[in-house]
Amino acid sequence: MHIERHYRELEKIEEVRAYNISNINLFELVPQFQKPLKIPFCNIIKYVQSDVNMFIPIEDDKDFIVNRLGWNILQRGNIKLEDVEGRKLSECSPFFYEIFKEPFKEVIKTKKTKKMRIYYYVSNKIKTITNIHIIYDEGNIFLISDYNDELSNEKSLEEKKIEDDANKSTLIEYFSQTGSYYKTRNEYTWTPGIYNIINRTRESNDAFYNIIFDLVIPEDKPLVHELLNTMSPETDTYENIIRIKTRDGNIKYLDTYLYSKFDENGDEISHYGLFKDVSLDSHKHMTRPVDFMLNGFNQNTKLSLLIEPLSRRYEFSKGFYEMIEVSSEEYIHSIDIIDNIIEDDVRLNLLKLVKGEIDEFNEILTFKVNGDENNLKVCELFIERFKYGNNEHSIGFLTDITVMREKQQELMESNANKNILIKEVHHRVKNNLQVLNSFLNLERRAYADNPQKILDNMQARLSSLALLHEKTYNTSDFLNINLKDYLKDQDETLQGLFSAKNIHFESEIDENIHLSIEIITPLLLIVDELTMNAIKHAFPNPDMENKTIYKKIDFIDENTCEFILKDNGVGLESPEQLINHNLGWEIVKSLTKQLDGTIEIVDSEVGTEFRIVFPTRFEDPFENVNEEV
Repeated sequence: MHIERHYRELEKIEEVRAYNISNINLFELVPQFQKPLKIPFCNIIKYVQSDVNMFIPIEDDKDFIVNRLGWNILQRGNIKLEDVEGRKLSECSPFFYEIFKEPFKEVIKTKKTKKMRIYYYVSNKIKTITNIHIIYDEGNIFLISDYNDELSNEKSLEEKKIEDDANKSTLIEYFSQTGSYYKTRNEYTWTPGIYNIINRTRESNDAFYNIIFDLVIPEDKPLVHELLNTMSPETDTYENIIRIKTRDGNIKYLDTYLYSKFDENGDEISHYGLFKDVSLDSHKHMTRPVDFMLNGFNQNTKLSLLIEPLSRRYEFSKGFYEMIEVSSEEYIHSIDIIDNIIEDDVRLNLLKLVKGEIDEFNEILTFKVNGDENNLKVCELFIERFKYGNNEHSIGFLTDITVMREKQQELMESNANKNILIKEVHHRVKNNLQVLNSFLNLERRAYADNPQKILDNMQARLSSLALLHEKTYNTSDFLNINLKDYLKDQDETLQGLFSAKNIHFESEIDENIHLSIEIITPLLLIVDELTMNAIKHAFPNPDMENKTIYKKIDFIDENTCEFILKDNGVGLESPEQLINHNLGWEIVKSLTKQLDGTIEIVDSEVGTEFRIVFPTRFEDPFENVNEEV
């Protein structure tokens, strides 16, 4: 760290320039010197826009006890108040002691307020500018800091980049019909997209009230009341759709997401809100994030993605309306559609899902199109109800398998030649690629800030499926595929993809394991997901030697296999580190379910180890087809 001091006579202010602050710790954990004193006007200080820091002079003003630090400086130091209060400043923060020891002594001696401006540099670029007022009152030193003052007129390249990014963000908000705000200490900061949504310009008092909630129509006021009574340290997120009426009389539907941060006392520190205009008359309707998922299914009239089918906020891809033969403009989302399902037990289970009695529905059903007994379609419907944060959501897939069932029956009755059967399997591979395309769209939303992760994940998945497709296209027996040959080729593919990371891939596969394409497809995708997870997290040190990802698959008995994948990396602090809110883990669980298998995280002295047990055979999908249809 290097510090330079200058006094600006014209402004009557001392400037301090601190360089290389990224190479130091702002605070250190040291023993408490004395109990902190009661802070005057503690509750009032919480609502002051600037940070208020309090110090007590000791040892003939040679050192100072930290009695209070403001929220911003604690955030920058990544430390809690109880870890620094009552400590000597020279011990718990030599960095700040070096900057303020002389200014503190000067203020104690003169009893006059001192102004300072501190420039913090990282890699010779200004990271932060802080304006300081130092006040001596009743034996205590108060340091008031403001992190929000404007910078000098001469803008650095970094400042210009920040300004350019802000302009890009404004443009994106305009085209996507979104806007957000940030509230701290009862003051709001609104992005330009908000004013585009409410169709007015910025006004001077917008910082002091919620300009969105003020426009909510009377019928939706209870939703706002629910929000205000819901946000707490236990429930820190909220999502719903509210309606507002703009000053020019337009009604708009806003998809609302709110998030709050709280301190250790349960007091709200900050509040973030994101609003998305989802009004039906919005000409930007197709730019919504959900459309990235829906578009992955729009070209397939036999396969439909169902977003929130159990909610009034439903979104369905085009294939759904093709299947029920009702246009999206005419369709009214209602539970009455269940009445067109022929099977009584299927209707009963679907109603249980709607009522929340079960969390998952996966059935094959016969659907009467528009109630017509002569127009029947056989469909496979999967819907899952799940919680994310504190909110319930649902997602599903509806597939028209009428033609596939008819083809199956024809194949069994006429003993069609093997080439037709191979084409049917390739059709399934095509469907797998379409599902991967939808995974891509899901990951674009989940990992929007890490596009390289999305590319790496999808490149590995697509390489494995391309290998599978190539081999099955040329094979004469797709029900007994040698697993060792596949994983050997997959290792070579992964080695090529990640050669720059110096990771060695080892496999030990029983050469007698032969599996059908129905099993190998999800198994290869599981290998991809777990391998990508290891590559991303197991070896944070790029200089680590002997980095290895090891796979082993062998028989437990003649009908069951065991798959082990482990690495020699840093390991997991706890299984929850991987399991909680991890899209990749959810994909692995889903693929394991396709295998009719079970997965567990195994305790390991070195690295991370996964164990999956799965059956070697499924029931032949083309057997007993006459009984099923």
